[in-house]
Amino acid sequence: MREVLKLFKGDIYHTPKFGKHEIIENGYIAVKNGQVLGVYKEVPKEHNMAELIDHSGKLIIPGFIDTHFHAPQFTNRGLGLDKELLPWLETYTFPEEAKYENIKYAKKAYEKVIIELWRQGTTRSVLFGTIHREATELLMEMLDKSGLGAMVGKVNMDRNAPEFYHETTQESLNETRKWLENTKDRYERVKPIITPRFVPTCTSELLSGLGAMAKEFNVKIQSHLSENKGEIAWVSELEPTAKHYADVYNTHGLFGDQPTIQAHCIWNTKEELELMKEKKIMVAHSPHSNNNLSSGIAPIRKLVDMGIPVGLASDISGGHDVSIAKAIVSASQVAKLRWVYLDDSNKPLSTSEWFYIATKGGGQFFGDNIGSFEKGNEFDALIIDDSNIADINPRDVMERVERYIYVGDDRNIVERYVSGNKLDKPNFN
Repeated sequence: MREVLKLFKGDIYHTPKFGKHEIIENGYIAVKNGQVLGVYKEVPKEHNMAELIDHSGKLIIPGFIDTHFHAPQFTNRGLGLDKELLPWLETYTFPEEAKYENIKYAKKAYEKVIIELWRQGTTRSVLFGTIHREATELLMEMLDKSGLGAMVGKVNMDRNAPEFYHETTQESLNETRKWLENTKDRYERVKPIITPRFVPTCTSELLSGLGAMAKEFNVKIQSHLSENKGEIAWVSELEPTAKHYADVYNTHGLFGDQPTIQAHCIWNTKEELELMKEKKIMVAHSPHSNNNLSSGIAPIRKLVDMGIPVGLASDISGGHDVSIAKAIVSASQVAKLRWVYLDDSNKPLSTSEWFYIATKGGGQFFGDNIGSFEKGNEFDALIIDDSNIADINPRDVMERVERYIYVGDDRNIVERYVSGNKLDKPNFN
């Protein structure tokens, strides 16, 4: 069946490059087979017969990318945030994640997760599941049904975990292999990602096995790195021969041998940063979580200047808000505080630079064709009606985008698209 050429009309804003935005007021995006053919101020003659989807007066922006989200922790958001990382895990996180052995519970909980991702305009996300293979496969199936794009990980942990939420090394490896075999090529936009929780909960044998499987199945890798000072000290005790935290992942084939994303990266040493640059490790910056759990302020300007790729993340439920727009606000605020109080060489990022990180920056982990409206890219987009937050003064497109980020919310999102497909509210009945 021949795909109809469509023209989306509206006030277009996207960031093809870091530090460079493109604005076309009352412009057009041509889309065919889910891909962008071009962005125009005037309709080219060859597109005169295209179907017009008219959003005049509304903003058209790329969909948001969440690079780190613990799906089973959605039920815990807003709880226990007076604790630091390790006590918080023991008190809230592990008991909640253990419940996902019950597949009926998992389905109910994951319905709410997916609907909220859709509601907040997160068109693609990188998600942790639990240690339970069946629940993780269910999450992937539900995401595929919703039309959203995602990478989903079966969590691995064979040490320093409570007895009620623990797997043996061989169980973890066997279940991971079966999960990869079941899901590797099953869905078009939902893919598996190798997911050791973090070094303290994974033995060397488990890490080695996961590194080998990542290579064997040609899948990407996610974990946590240098989030909290107590965590880093614990890693030093557990792995005394390692040069540093990142070295543990690196020596087990889990640090850039396959594309890798590491959450937080607040307290990395100079040697770790050089290794991250060399191995092209992406950082999932999680400002809400870093604040809530007293972890610290990540040096994002320094990472960017070094050429280390960065994406933005909600880190539910260390973070309390699914909205990536609100993560931009938090990231911008803490970067300014870092600049004022800690390091005046770490100049804060501009709104357009944060917008890039929240869209194309994180989108690069999914591929070179995600996160902007450049020719050949997937048409992942949000249509924003910002009329209810307008004032009595005329505002340009950049000002309207900035205001939507700071004072708008999900009610301003009137349509959502992934790969050119309009996504209605997910329905799992």
